[in-house]
Amino acid sequence: MSDQSFFITLLTIELVIPYAQSLKDKRSAVRGITDRIRSRFNASVAEVGYQDKWQRAVVAVCFVGNDKRHLESDTARVRTLCGEATDVEITSIDQEWL
Repeated sequence: MSDQSFFITLLTIELVIPYAQSLKDKRSAVRGITDRIRSRFNASVAEVGYQDKWQRAVVAVCFVGNDKRHLESDTARVRTLCGEATDVEITSIDQEWL
């Protein structure tokens, strides 16, 4: 495996769900965005923060591949998809290469 290279990138997306009045409302909004990401991209997606807060969430999206340009394109498309979501507000999106 020493002659093969691959890339891993992690997006951390912090969300505010302003209309959520319960954890059920929050789960519905978070599920909506995570399902959209999963259905359009070959990525691992999980809620990783603020599980006990009604109006906040952190979602992690991880991509692995051997073409860095393709991964950069996918992360840009995820950013766009998140920006188009009407039921959540994005407070920050951080990306790191692992």
